[in-house]
Amino acid sequence: MSRKTNTIIWAIITCLLWSTAYPFIKIGLQYNTPLNFAGSRFIIAGLMLLPFTISPRYYFKMIRENRSLAFWVTILQTLINYVLFYIGLKYVPGALGAVIVGSQPFVTAVVSRIMIKEERFTAAKVTTIAVGIFGIVLVSAGRQSFHFGGPMELAGILMVFIANISTAVSNVLVSKKIGTMNPLVLNSFALFSGGALILILSLFTEKQAPVSEFPLRYWLVLTWLSMMSAITFSTWYMLLKRPEVKVSELNLWKFIIPVFGAILSWIIVPGEKAEWVTISGMVIISLSLIYFFGITGRRERKIEEIPAGPIAK
Repeated sequence: MSRKTNTIIWAIITCLLWSTAYPFIKIGLQYNTPLNFAGSRFIIAGLMLLPFTISPRYYFKMIRENRSLAFWVTILQTLINYVLFYIGLKYVPGALGAVIVGSQPFVTAVVSRIMIKEERFTAAKVTTIAVGIFGIVLVSAGRQSFHFGGPMELAGILMVFIANISTAVSNVLVSKKIGTMNPLVLNSFALFSGGALILILSLFTEKQAPVSEFPLRYWLVLTWLSMMSAITFSTWYMLLKRPEVKVSELNLWKFIIPVFGAILSWIIVPGEKAEWVTISGMVIISLSLIYFFGITGRRERKIEEIPAGPIAK
């Protein structure tokens, strides 16, 4: 198996796991407040990773040597992203929120172009992003109707969009700065420390529910989401660490998250059923990715790899 194929397979698996977050978050929020739930999830995820990292002595040495990257990933990827994401979605209609979240590949492409000189907008990339966003609109429209509300909804939209930017910047920083750092160490530290900050914030901003009132269903959902976060972010950081991987191209695979999410909702959420509009959106997203990674994108990447000739000295 080629390294490129391996990257594609792991990107798809990671996005499949990420797609399980939305239905299970909805279940968890039936019993707990948003920030307390998110903080608990990430603290547990960070602790789950510890046995798979390195000895404590080298763990903290690696964090000290890469403290700038560890700090910014904690703040951008865990704290800012998820605080704004959880609060913003509270005010944004479901279908509209799904489209904004689904626009992350576009946001990442723009941020990557600004921060990485090697990244550029190709015709294939722009077409894939545009078609992918259109597909997400169809997937979302087939499940819930769109509507715009008052100032709080606009504030929620802004929060979710800033969360997208925060994630994009974090992805670019990991790609540029991770170097020889162990991705598991980076992820465990960012999840645990970010989760602790979110949990502390929840103590001052939310009314806490007694832990004894949480049913077994809540604990099972929390366990799965924690394990999923530990696996997905670690895998994503490993892929970003590969020198041949471009941040904007890797993030195009995130277009399939709402596709998997819709399928899972049909399976586990009562009342959810397949609509032709949603299925059309899924087909469009799939074709856009085949177009980029299978045909046009491959041709344009080959052109990029052709040497420009000797450099004059």
